[in-house]
Amino acid sequence: MSTAVPTVRSQDPGAWPPPAWELRLRARQVDLPEWAEYAPDRACVVATNRGVLQVHSFEVGTGRLIPLTDRAQGTTECTIDPHGQWVWWFDDTDGDEWGRWRRQPFGSPPGHAVQDPIDLPDSYPAGLLLARDGTAVVGRIDEHGTTIHQVVVGASEPGTDVPVLLYHHANDAVASALSHDGNLTAIEHSERGDNRHLALRVLRSDTGAVVADLDDGPGKGLVAIDFAPLDGDARLLVGHERHGRAELLIWDLSTAQTRDVVLTSGGEALPGDVTEAWWYADGRTLLVAVDHHARTRLYRHSLVTGATTPVGPADGSVSEAGPRPDGDVWLRWSSAATPRRVLSAGTGREVVTVGGVRPAPSVPVRDVWADGPGGRVHALLRVPPTGSAPYPVVVDVHGGPAWHRSDSFSPHLAAWVDHGFAVVSVNYRGSTGYGTAWRDALEGRVGLTELEDIAAVHDHLVAEGVADPARSVLAGASWGGYLTLLGLGTQPERWAVGLADVPVADYVTAYAEEMPDLQAFDRSLFGGSPAEVPGRYRESSPITYVDAVRAPVLIMAGLNDPRCPLGQIHRYVDALRGRTDHDAPVELYTYGAGHGSVVDDEEVGQLRRQLDFVARHLPAG
Repeated sequence: MSTAVPTVRSQDPGAWPPPAWELRLRARQVDLPEWAEYAPDRACVVATNRGVLQVHSFEVGTGRLIPLTDRAQGTTECTIDPHGQWVWWFDDTDGDEWGRWRRQPFGSPPGHAVQDPIDLPDSYPAGLLLARDGTAVVGRIDEHGTTIHQVVVGASEPGTDVPVLLYHHANDAVASALSHDGNLTAIEHSERGDNRHLALRVLRSDTGAVVADLDDGPGKGLVAIDFAPLDGDARLLVGHERHGRAELLIWDLSTAQTRDVVLTSGGEALPGDVTEAWWYADGRTLLVAVDHHARTRLYRHSLVTGATTPVGPADGSVSEAGPRPDGDVWLRWSSAATPRRVLSAGTGREVVTVGGVRPAPSVPVRDVWADGPGGRVHALLRVPPTGSAPYPVVVDVHGGPAWHRSDSFSPHLAAWVDHGFAVVSVNYRGSTGYGTAWRDALEGRVGLTELEDIAAVHDHLVAEGVADPARSVLAGASWGGYLTLLGLGTQPERWAVGLADVPVADYVTAYAEEMPDLQAFDRSLFGGSPAEVPGRYRESSPITYVDAVRAPVLIMAGLNDPRCPLGQIHRYVDALRGRTDHDAPVELYTYGAGHGSVVDDEEVGQLRRQLDFVARHLPAG
C-alpha cells in the first residue's frame, strides 16, 4: 500500500512561507477583456484587486488596469458600450444574483459617477445588449416570468424615455443578440416548456414585432450567438443540434434561409462540439471554439472558401476568446499543468498582466476511458509526482450538469495533488462535449445515471491499481455537490469521505426555494415539477438516502445562494445528524456569499477546511 497520506502541517493558517496551493489561490486572476467595438483600445475586464475579483477598465495600448468596483463579495459580470464611454456591471447583494445593472464612466474609480440608467425593478439578469445609438435591450426574470425591454439610456447622459416592453412570457428567456444597426433583437426562449432545448425568435427592437421564429422541435436546442458585424446585414450566427452534436448555421433573416457551417480538417468533418463562435470584422470569417475529448481548441473558418484552419495553442484548453479588429485573436488559455494566461494568438505573448507572484505549475492530466453502462466514459487523471500507487484518490465531480472538466488549470485540484492524492475528473453522462445524446442521457434517472459512470471510472482505476478503494473521497460543487451527497447515500460502501460544496441536498425543498429559471431547468430535466412527478424527485434526492450514509461529510454553503439555497441543506444536515446509528462527523460551514466565493481569503479558508477534514477522517494507508 502507498504511504502517501495528507498532511495537516501545510494547512496551518499563518504558516510562512505559504504553501504552493495557497499561493496558487492567491495569485491574481484576469479574464479575457471585452473591448468596445468602436474604441477597441478600451475594454472592461474582471480581475483580482486586493484579493477580490472586481470589474476594471482596461487601456489596451498602455496595459493599464483601473479598478472600477470595490464590493466586499466581488463583481464578476460586466460589459462595455460600443463607444467605450461606459462600463456596465451587475449590482446584487453579496452574491444573491438579484439586482440591477449600473454603469459608470470608463476609467472612473470605484463609486464615481455611478448611474442607475434603467428604471425597472430589481430582478435576476436575462441579458443586456447595448446599441451604438445609446439604447439598451435588457432581459429580466422574476416571479412573473421573463420580460425584455428596450430603453434609451443615452450615449453620454442618462436617457429619459420609459422602457418599451418587447417581450413577456411566464417561461424563462434571454436577450441574446442585437443586430449591428440595433434594429433586430434575437431572443432564446422556452415557450415549449423545455429550457434545456431553446427556440429562437427575432423581434423588432423598437416595437417588439415578431420578425421570424426558428424552432427545431423537442430535444433539439438553438442558441443565438451574434449577428453579422455589418449595417443592414440580417445574418444571425446560430448554434444548433440537428445532427446529434453542437454545430453552427447562419440564419439569414432577409431571405428566411439557413445555411450549415461545415468545419473540416483534412477533408473530414472536424470532430467535437462547437462551444462558441465569433464573427471577424469582415463578416466573411468566423472564429470557432470546438471541444473534443476535454480540450477546447480554436479554428478560423472562411465562409467564402470553406477552409478551416487552427488558431492558437494546440494543447490545453481555451476558455475565452475573441477576434480583434486588426485580425489578431486574444484568448484565455491554460492546461492542467500550466496556469491561466491571456495571450495573443498571433504572437503567443501575454496581452494582459496583473503582476504579483505567478502560481506554481502542477502535473499534466492523463486520459482515462472506462466502460460504463451507457458507453465509454472519459475522465482526466492527475497523479502526484511522489509516492506510489495505489494512491488515495479524490473523485472530482463537475457542476452543471451541462458542463465538463477540461485539460485546464485548477488551483483546487492541484492542491490535492500536492498532498499526495490522485485526482480523477469524470465527464459523466450529462456532460457537454461528447454529443447531445450523451448530454441528455441523464434525463429520466437524474443523478443516478451520472453516478453509474462515476462508479465505472472509479472501478477502472481501482482495478488498474491506481486508486485505493479504502481511501476514496467523493467531492464536487453545485451539481457536483449534489452528486456527492447522492453518491454517499446510494453508494455508501464506495466512499470514505464526502466533500459537498453548495449542493442540492433535498430536491423538493430546493425546488421551492431556488430561482425561477432553475425551477424551469428542473421541470425540463425531470419532466415536470415535484407536484407532477413526485416519484422522480424522490428517487433522485439525496435526502431520500440519508439513512444509508456511512462516511464523514463536510458541506459548505453560501448564505445568499439562490441556486442551491441554504434551507434545503439544513434539512439534510438535520436529518443526518438526527440518526442515532450514524456516528461519523457531519460538518456544515456557511459563508456570506452566494453560489461560491470570489474572495481569496474565503477560498483559501474553504480549501484549508477541506484538506484538514480529509486529513482527520480519511483512513490511514
